[in-house]
Amino acid sequence: MKNSCQNHDFSKCPIREMLTRLGDKWSILTIHTLAQAPGQRLRFSALLKGIQGISQRMLTTTLRNLERDGAVRRHYFPEVPPRVEYELTALGKSLLGPVQALMVWVEANWGEISAARATFDAALKKRDTAA
Repeated sequence: MKNSCQNHDFSKCPIREMLTRLGDKWSILTIHTLAQAPGQRLRFSALLKGIQGISQRMLTTTLRNLERDGAVRRHYFPEVPPRVEYELTALGKSLLGPVQALMVWVEANWGEISAARATFDAALKKRDTAA
């Protein structure tokens, strides 16, 4: 990839921009939830129920950003009441491998990560009480 990333000008690097978008927990969880959907389409309400802890506003923002980046397609059905469904595009589906690899890595290393955090927090608490 010939761009500013090679010159360490990360302010204009497309990798940085996409990591900012896709690196947040809600995008990853939204992509994962859509991938697990029967028929691979979900209504907004089903996504909201399927992603624990996400607010309606955050889900709306996340879906719009993923749609803007070409990872999600929005289907509007002019019914009464209106129905909207979301699905991953081919580009969005191409993210599944890296997303699943990240999830497997976290699961495989969670014990070590938790231990490192506990060690760090204990040392920080000790350092703060000594100061």
